[in-house]
This record gives sequence, C-alpha cells and structure tokens, in this order.
Amino acid sequence: MMNFEETAQNIIDLTLKAGASDCDVVLAKSHGKSISCRFQKIEDLDESNEKTIGIRALVDQRQAFVSSSDIETDNVDKLVTKCVEMAKLAPIDDTAVLGDSSMFEHDAPDLDLFEKEEVNTETLIEAVKECEDAALSVKGITNSEGAGASSSKGEFFLATSNGFQGGYQSSSSSVSCSVLAGQGQDMERDYEYAVKRHISDLPSAKEIGLTAAEKTLKRLNAKKITSTKLPVVFDKRISNDLLGYLASSISGTSIARGTSFLKDSLGKQIFNKDVTIIDDPAINRGLGSKPFDGEGVKVVKRELVSNGKLNTWILNTSTAKKLGLKTTGNASRSVGSPPGVSTSNLFMTNGLKSYDDILSSINYGFYATELIGMGVNLVTGDYSMGASGMLIEKGEITHAVSEVTIASNLKEIFMNLSAANDLEFKYRTNAPTVLIESMTLAGK
Repeated sequence: MMNFEETAQNIIDLTLKAGASDCDVVLAKSHGKSISCRFQKIEDLDESNEKTIGIRALVDQRQAFVSSSDIETDNVDKLVTKCVEMAKLAPIDDTAVLGDSSMFEHDAPDLDLFEKEEVNTETLIEAVKECEDAALSVKGITNSEGAGASSSKGEFFLATSNGFQGGYQSSSSSVSCSVLAGQGQDMERDYEYAVKRHISDLPSAKEIGLTAAEKTLKRLNAKKITSTKLPVVFDKRISNDLLGYLASSISGTSIARGTSFLKDSLGKQIFNKDVTIIDDPAINRGLGSKPFDGEGVKVVKRELVSNGKLNTWILNTSTAKKLGLKTTGNASRSVGSPPGVSTSNLFMTNGLKSYDDILSSINYGFYATELIGMGVNLVTGDYSMGASGMLIEKGEITHAVSEVTIASNLKEIFMNLSAANDLEFKYRTNAPTVLIESMTLAGK
C-alpha cells in the first residue's frame, strides 16, 4: 500500500533537489470489477487494480510531466530525473504555474463520495441477469446486445511544493442494458443505463431493463419526414449536450486562444431570461463532486449563467493568468498531464413549463432522442447533427422518425431555448427537457 503523504513528500523533495523550482505530484489507486451477460450467460468478468504516479516539474517557466504505474523507489528516482531534464528543454511558458496558494482548500468537506462496503461479484451478476431478463420479458423485444454492471473505487491524492496536500476517495456503480426490437431491415435498438456513487442509489435492475425495452419499442416503424423548419424538443438524455458545448466555449483555454464563438459574450445575454445554469462541486454523492480542484484550490458553487446572462469563464490558474484573472477553481487533473479546465456537477435549473405543457404547445415538431455525429463548430457556433426521434403533431407524439439532420447555430439555439421543469440528476451534466423554437430539419 502507498502511504500517499509520505510518498508525495519524498517525490517533492527529490524533484526540488534535482533542480526544479516548483513541482507537484499526483498519486492515484483504483480497484474495479465489471460483468456483462447476454441471454443470461456471463460473457465477461473483469477485475483491475492500478496504482499510478504523476510528476510535474517546473524549471524557470518551463514544465514537463511524467507518469508511471511502477511505484518502486528506483523507478521513482529515474522518473524525477527524467522529468526535471525534460522541463529544462521545454519551451518557455509564463503561465506554467502551480495553483494559487492563497486559494487552497484546507478544510475539505465530506461529500459522501465513497461507499465503504465492498460490492461483491454475486450482486453484480444478479443485477445483469435481472436487468436483461426484465427487458427480454417485454413483448416485441426480439434480441439482446447484453447487460452490464460495474463497481469501482479509487483514491486521488495531490501534493504541491507550495504547500498543498490533500486527497479523497470515491466510488461508483452502474447497470446498463441494450436490446433490439423488430426483424430484419426494420430492427431497432436502444438502451438504458444508470450510474451512482453508491449502489443503493441505483434504480432497480428490473426498472433499467424495462426502460431499455420501452425506449426500443418506441423506435419501431420509423418514417422519414420532409425537410422543413420546425420546433425541436431535446429529450433529457441529450439536452445535456448543449451544456457541454457551453462549457467548452467558456473554458479559459478556448477564451485565451480566441477560438470560441462566445469569446466576446461575458456579461451579455446568451440565453433567454428564464435560463439559469449552475456548476456545483459540493452536491452530496454527486457524480462530478470534488472537495477541491485539480490544483488544490477551494471549489465553490457558481452560477455560470443567471437569467440568461453569462457571468464568468471557467478557469484554472494557468488560463486565469493568461486572461489576467483569478482561477474559478475549475482545474481538472489526471496523472499524466498538466491541469486542464472542467466543470463538476453542471446543470440547467428547471424551467417554467411542465413537460406536458411544452409538448401541447407544439402543432408540428420533432422530438429528438438520439444525436449522431460530431457536427458542432465551437469557433463559429454552427450546429448540424444527425438525429432520430419522434414526430409531434397537435401536441401528441405520433410516430418514430429516423434519418434526419437538425441544424442551426448555437447562439440561436441558446437564445431560443426554453426548459421544462423535469430536471433530474442522472449524469455529471444534466438539463431538463428543452424546446428550441425553430431549427432546420433536413429529411427526405
């Protein structure tokens, strides 16, 4: 077992002695197991254990990174020497800095991210079998792509030469299922999955299987529709993608490079006044929760967008320095790379209308349940994605729709977006069902 505090301090001492002016160390260990089955037969049962070390050395505004899963003393000595020598040869970067020590977290909260009890293999086997059995029991389901379950536990520890030491444990468990309906060329597939920090918070495996079957059956007998402009509803399963594009576009990395369509939008209205978007790292058991950021900086709940107005960029210390600002505590960190920028639990708050009210307001529209492709340009905001879903006629969902493309610009999408009041926290990034007043749909 690694003694994280002692190991990290030893590495810091060695790195400074080797010639680094500053350094930090990331230590991580993880244990996980995953199981899959198809037609009630266990196909895969995997278990993994990992321990990794990452070292960042800074030498006169130059930096380098090394990582390894070999934690033996001799290898660590070699890693330190290699990292410092690499840093001496790296290009000058005046924003290559450690986290701001005046903003370090010294009293991290317990966010209940770790399930102490071990999830045994038998529990996962029962879950995958129950999940798939429930899906296959639904009339109209004709085949299975299988069910899966996993459980993992990990520990993350960060230490810096300017005074931060801290770590935390986390866990997650998941169950998923994918099934098919129909025959031959008319066959359709869909899926359902759930992931939580604690296995006791998961929906029942049966419920997940039944939901997968229900979603699959709704895709049958899909028809093509004629190209037109029409209102588009984004199902909750995909509406969170829009928040992902927002986060990437207001990331300090994109803003500092000038490569975002929102680069001139700080303090301006980018959504309608009913839209508020929050990043909250302190939600108990949240999938994106963390007691401090990837540089050791204290994290706080922030309204990125309030009543439609963009309040802030999301920054780590390096991107903040490039922009002449202070970090927002949004540094992310992996073992083998410098601090990046990311959100935590990002969500759009509930809107004013119910789901039923939104549907009933649409005379002719498209309800998108799946997006296909990578057709988003964050420099210009242009948006074009393959999609499938269902047709809305006179406030009712009437039949499945496939092989269409929906297009607009993210600036227009954001400004013409209204949210339902059906938010649920299912992923790291969450949004209610949303309605876009008008998009171009290319069909037959």
